[in-house]
Amino acid sequence: MKKKILGGIAIASALTFALTGCAASGGSNGGGDELVTVGFAQTGSESGWRAANTESMKEAFSEENGFELIFNAADNKQEAQIAAVRSFINQGVDAIVIAPITVDGWDDVLKEAQDAGIPVILEDRTVSASDDLYASWVGLDFQQEGKTAGEWAVEEAGDAGANLVILEGTTGSSAALDRATGFAEATEGSSINVLDSQTGDFTRDGGKKVMEGFLQKYGSDINMLFAHNDDMGLGALDAIKAAGLVPGQDIKIVTIDAVKDGMTALSKGEFNFIVECNPILGEKVADLVTKVLAGEEVPKTEIVPDGAFTQEDAIELLPTRPY
Repeated sequence: MKKKILGGIAIASALTFALTGCAASGGSNGGGDELVTVGFAQTGSESGWRAANTESMKEAFSEENGFELIFNAADNKQEAQIAAVRSFINQGVDAIVIAPITVDGWDDVLKEAQDAGIPVILEDRTVSASDDLYASWVGLDFQQEGKTAGEWAVEEAGDAGANLVILEGTTGSSAALDRATGFAEATEGSSINVLDSQTGDFTRDGGKKVMEGFLQKYGSDINMLFAHNDDMGLGALDAIKAAGLVPGQDIKIVTIDAVKDGMTALSKGEFNFIVECNPILGEKVADLVTKVLAGEEVPKTEIVPDGAFTQEDAIELLPTRPY
């Protein structure tokens, strides 16, 4: 995987998203007076990616677009998120959108929504429940994201090898599970030696604390880090600098997301490579809700393509980066 090629992919991806954002239809009630009531159960506000995702949803499900949005952020507590969905059902909303915190535990409440005649759209993360319990899912290919990160790590390690640590996302989330699977597939049989892997729960503070522990345990033996998201990687930067090491040089860093803070770190050379995970899903979700409520057929799965970025890409794209 050559860096010049990756740069082209990244730029093409950015252009694709820009065009998609202009062309997507967004939700609308067809000009009627009544607003479509949608309950949105968000995971929380654990990262810059999540903040951008929330803003995208709020913009798409605005009154101007014909919606009344009832928003709930569950602070990454599964029981609170399920309670929010039950509250939406009791309020008799027209549709429910869920960004599931973890993959398991959704069967009962999704059946309750189905019995109430309320369609459910999943966004970002997936669930293990039967797909006949929800209308559609729109999100990213997390496994491919992990694989792309792993392919970069293998190329960067080369024959010399690397001692790598991993900052995992929220335990049991589809993003963490799939990214781990993709990365392991890409690095199997390579010169990379995984020293340790622990969850930082997708938060900056979690990434810092876990990285501090890694550095205390392994010290300068660590020369590569894979973080499941930018925020954990950004937290790790503080720990690495405090240990007297230079991020991007002493420890090569690959992350996933490509939010503005992550891209800024990449442009400075503190990160070495970022795989994109596009958070701007609101218009696609609103369009799905509109179609489902109109009785139209919709795809069960819609995957948004991702790009990948080098330092040169970040420098070029940052001035016009929308998130």
